[in-house]
Amino acid sequence: MVRPRFLPRLRVAPVLLTAGLVLGGCQARSPETTGSIGTPSLSFLGGASRDRNVVSRRDVETLGEKYAADSGDIGISLRYAQALRATDQKPQAVAVLQQVALRNPKNSAVLAAYGKALSDVGRFAEAADVLQNAHTPARPDWRVLSAQGAVADQLGDHARAQAFYEAALKIQPDEPTVMSNLGLSYALARQLDPAETILRRAASLPQADARVRQNLALVLGLRGKFAEAEEISRRDLTPDAAAANAASLRAFVAQSARPNAAKPPGKRTAAASELPPG
Repeated sequence: MVRPRFLPRLRVAPVLLTAGLVLGGCQARSPETTGSIGTPSLSFLGGASRDRNVVSRRDVETLGEKYAADSGDIGISLRYAQALRATDQKPQAVAVLQQVALRNPKNSAVLAAYGKALSDVGRFAEAADVLQNAHTPARPDWRVLSAQGAVADQLGDHARAQAFYEAALKIQPDEPTVMSNLGLSYALARQLDPAETILRRAASLPQADARVRQNLALVLGLRGKFAEAEEISRRDLTPDAAAANAASLRAFVAQSARPNAAKPPGKRTAAASELPPG
């Protein structure tokens, strides 16, 4: 079995209630993803995405009209912002929720939605500030805790992120989306043993969806377990897509494991294990 010496450079998609599969030939659809060989991307998952209905353009237009007619209605505002996020109009969702939050600075549902929307557009420090006020210690919300964990991971504080996920799991035990987030956090911290263990448990749960399984496949690939990663990917992807994932992971792991001696002498370059800033 081939084991990479370091965890390769990984891009983390913003925390989303609507996050999709993290692998598609190992190329994420996040604008933050870079790399010419299909760099693997980790995707943090929200706890309610499997209940989300498909939002059409007409739905957005209808909600937009209602919002324009009564922007002070919290329910309409939240539904409109959710529809904007679901149709990849994330900056517009932030703008809507900013106004709602200014008018309702103590409404936990508003703050939770606003914090997640800020994270969608990469404003992680602001998201962390907003989310910490979206619930209270006396009445914690496991979904908000998971969102706080994903933001902390984006900011590079993996120990803090893992504490948030553990707290969320105490409220909602065996929630696969939170367990997936925890496993990916360990992967970002270059702790692939616990990452694999947790993601295996998450993927084995009846309520686990395709995204959780693809996250497991990604970590298995990073560990050099390419055949098993491809087998898991085949449950949700076409055989060609699963094979492409495995091939890209093999290439990526091989590249990350190249010895430092192969680098040009006299030049200091970034180690393969370094992670990009949040």
